[in-house]
Amino acid sequence: MAFQNLMAQGWTDAIRKLYPTETIYTFWDYFRNAYGRDAGLRIDHFLLSPQVSDRLKSAGVDKQVRGWEKTSDHGPVWIELSEV
Repeated sequence: MAFQNLMAQGWTDAIRKLYPTETIYTFWDYFRNAYGRDAGLRIDHFLLSPQVSDRLKSAGVDKQVRGWEKTSDHGPVWIELSEV
């Protein structure tokens, strides 16, 4: 509900804007081989204000980082914006 309220205020989910139908995860639990099964959750977001949304050039999740030894349970999420 809180996320929907933010979106209703005019914020844009950067990843979803570029990949509207893809299954994208940013978090894989350490239990039950979640990363190996690609059974994750998307809990990391970049929300763009209406003033910045049109400057979005690219975005992604560096999923492979999650597979490194002794790494975080999150994959780094990134965006690239064009200059003003």
